[in-house]
Amino acid sequence: MIPVRSSLILFAALSKLGATAPAASSASITESASAIPSSTDSAVLPVTTVPFASTDPNEILWDIDSPDSVPSPVRGSLGAPILGPDNIPLDLENADLFAPPTSDNGDTGNSKWPFALSHNRLQTGGWARQENIEVMPIATAMASVDMRLEAGAIRELHWHKTSEWAYVLKGTSQITAVDTEGRNFIANVGAGDLWYFPPGIPHSIQATADDPEGTEFLLIFDDGAFSEDSTFLLTDWLAHVPAEVISKNFQVNNSEAFAHIPDKELYIFPSIVPPDDQQAPSSPQGTIPQSFMFPLSTFNATQLSGGSVKIVDSTIFPVSTTIAAAEVTVEPGAMRELHWHPTMDEWSFFIEGTGRVTVFASQSNARTFNYQAGDIGYVPAAMGHYVENIGNTTLRFLEIFNSDRFQDISLNQWLALTPPSLVKAHLNLDDETIAQLSKTKPIVIG
Repeated sequence: MIPVRSSLILFAALSKLGATAPAASSASITESASAIPSSTDSAVLPVTTVPFASTDPNEILWDIDSPDSVPSPVRGSLGAPILGPDNIPLDLENADLFAPPTSDNGDTGNSKWPFALSHNRLQTGGWARQENIEVMPIATAMASVDMRLEAGAIRELHWHKTSEWAYVLKGTSQITAVDTEGRNFIANVGAGDLWYFPPGIPHSIQATADDPEGTEFLLIFDDGAFSEDSTFLLTDWLAHVPAEVISKNFQVNNSEAFAHIPDKELYIFPSIVPPDDQQAPSSPQGTIPQSFMFPLSTFNATQLSGGSVKIVDSTIFPVSTTIAAAEVTVEPGAMRELHWHPTMDEWSFFIEGTGRVTVFASQSNARTFNYQAGDIGYVPAAMGHYVENIGNTTLRFLEIFNSDRFQDISLNQWLALTPPSLVKAHLNLDDETIAQLSKTKPIVIG
């Protein structure tokens, strides 16, 4: 046992030694931190808390033109060849689902639906196939119909609970409508042009003979649960109204006047080709004040370093109060920049070319999809994404939103307009890279 007096002497000696020893706190920590390579002194490197993200290539491993022997669920040292039955054509179209990039993680929901998988309703004179939450559960804000009419064929007089926005893919469609004030409208809508009917407005669509094959168009409805089968059709309605009520309604005494009403809906049916200069009957209430048609095909596109964009919303198409859209082209090797839409889901349709999209859903969830012409894409509000052209031809697609205005946020512009010290603290970028950030939206980058 050490005597008390001796203990006090030992404690005093140790205290004196500690007071004269070199400090190992702030100076040592600063020296250790300065040993980490850095291109900027304004922020501590992220490596002090988390590792750097990998810069290993994560390119698509094959495309739809690759040999059947190429697709395999292997990327580097990950995965293994498939042994059981396999659908090779689907593997060729979806390389990034079969052998996903290592940057993918977790789950985002399925953001792809090919119209080729939609049930097709065949009619004399044309057909229609639809996409809604029944086949694409993630697409809650919008539904769509791809419709084809032979020359002269009619999509019968009808109306919907939702609004209807349309993009003509080929040929010319003659549309008619009457609003609640009794004002009427008629127009020929050509390839690349649009129409819009507000909810409940009765209208019709008929293919002209501008193209001998007729017309095909894409319809968008502002409700993901919409079904084309729930449309209100003229013939369907009258087939379910007592004959004497119909006569009384139209004040017709001839009992045979309505004897040839179809006993069920016509939906799509053949008819005589309408004249290009068809005129609507003169209405004492006049014509509709805001056009239901917009000539997007003649609208000047904004030319960008990697493609072009046409944006149409209620600022230039006033009647279209629930749907805004952009027609985008991306040249080979270029991309629609990293961005997101703050408050609205994006429904997209690929018209030509092949694209690659990674959807970031927060909480480390990200998934990459491949798209070909005829495919539908969907990105919920606020989820980050890009669209890259991975083919050898121009990629053209539509971005469509359940909104009266087109809005997006550019990652490039956001970082450029944020204090550089903040950007450096997050991403450890050097001054040269910071200076290259764009203070205006690149939109499509070449």
